[in-house]
Amino acid sequence: MVMQFLLIANIKCSGSLSGINSGDIADFVTYCNTNLLKKGAPSGGGAVIDQWNVAGEKIKLKLVSDRYVRVHDALLRLKNELTKLLGKHRIGLRGVEIEDYRILMDWDEDWQLKKLPFVKTLKQERGTLTLALDVDESALANRIPDRIVRLLEDKKEAAKWKGKSEHWELLFESEKKPFYFDKDPTEEMANRCWIRHAAGRGQFVYGPQITKIFRAFERILFDEIFTPLGYEEMIFPKFVSWDVWKRSGHAKGIYPEAYYVCTPKTRDPDYWEEVIDYYKVTNEVPVDMIMKRIENVGGMCYAQCPPSWVFLQGKTMPDDILPVKVFDRSGTSHRYESGGLHGIERLDEFHRVEILWMGKKEQVIEHSKQLRAKYRHIFDEILDIEWREAWVTPWFMAQEGKAGLAELREVGTIDYEGVLPYSAKMLEFQNVSVNGDKYPKGFSVKLQSGEQLWSGCSGVGLQRWAAVFLAQKGLDPDNWSEKFRSAVGELPEVFRFL
Repeated sequence: MVMQFLLIANIKCSGSLSGINSGDIADFVTYCNTNLLKKGAPSGGGAVIDQWNVAGEKIKLKLVSDRYVRVHDALLRLKNELTKLLGKHRIGLRGVEIEDYRILMDWDEDWQLKKLPFVKTLKQERGTLTLALDVDESALANRIPDRIVRLLEDKKEAAKWKGKSEHWELLFESEKKPFYFDKDPTEEMANRCWIRHAAGRGQFVYGPQITKIFRAFERILFDEIFTPLGYEEMIFPKFVSWDVWKRSGHAKGIYPEAYYVCTPKTRDPDYWEEVIDYYKVTNEVPVDMIMKRIENVGGMCYAQCPPSWVFLQGKTMPDDILPVKVFDRSGTSHRYESGGLHGIERLDEFHRVEILWMGKKEQVIEHSKQLRAKYRHIFDEILDIEWREAWVTPWFMAQEGKAGLAELREVGTIDYEGVLPYSAKMLEFQNVSVNGDKYPKGFSVKLQSGEQLWSGCSGVGLQRWAAVFLAQKGLDPDNWSEKFRSAVGELPEVFRFL
């Protein structure tokens, strides 16, 4: 990608520059253009001071560069050297005003960019993208221009990925199995009062019968996975702070799907008196008034394993405890499924058992194979369902524009999909993910030997398992396999309604 950077800046000094020999400043500019602003760049590359002018207490500079020694880096370099020159005259630097900052680059994409952070205007024409940045000295020090360029590169890669199919690859299909049901199990459970829509969006109250089925799924996990493979139970937080999502990578794209958590700015009753009085008078909750009195601190659990890494954050573990295998089944996860709600298989609030393991690279990959074998046994021999297995790009690769890269195939996700006879569609109901060193790096977790720690996770969605199983086998236990009927036991009849 061909790029050009242009920066016009005014360097403010602590005193008049009239007493400094103009030849000294000219020599300084020559030194910058031939040496200082070329360091680290290939021959012919780097930055250059294209124009300069001294007036009163300011030095005005126009810098131009290619992608090497970009103009903001060039400005920071010459500031340090300029301090030495002006120091001989007992003049200091007071700061920098950014008058204009533009980035020009090749852009042959046929899709239009919208607003970008720190960009005042953007123009796409004749194969060129021109950005006018709204930045100050602090933004340059924080390398905001570099991050904008990287954002654009990510957007281009993501656009390429959206048009490709190699992010899904079939690995295995089970034998055909008999189906005993052709209805939507959610509707049938609602008719039988096994479930009922709750007050919240995408949320159900689960009656005793389906709850007992969920618990049977969990017992199967204990009998087939947790006990034989040596797992231990933990309890992971269900509120997730922004710091966790920044470290886990979710902060790059979680915003349209997050359930946000806010806290009161204060518990002072006087601060909330107006809200309380309004409700007492109107019997209406004054949401607009409340929104002015709260502040966002994070969100509800979106994926269960990220907040658990705080337990290990900044720690060094001995190699001899590896592999570590833990699971969490302590609460709900929440995702705003905009426009996609359907039955118990696509919800805003759902119950999931999160399986997490960590170790050296070969240990994590080997354990993922063991888990896959266990799932195959459960789905074939206990649930007796029809399913398939596919390699897919994990969320963080897709988010970062790395979908389908062959060199990253050791890191990836295996999805399990089951057919829904009533719709002839496939539903993803299980996964096994090898996440590589993503989480250990994000949370600064190390091994005593210095080798890189890897991790994997697998989320068992109880509603998703039920959606596939009941869609194929129905709600009549006589059509279930003997092994699963034994795991469930008798379905209780607790409630009756007139």
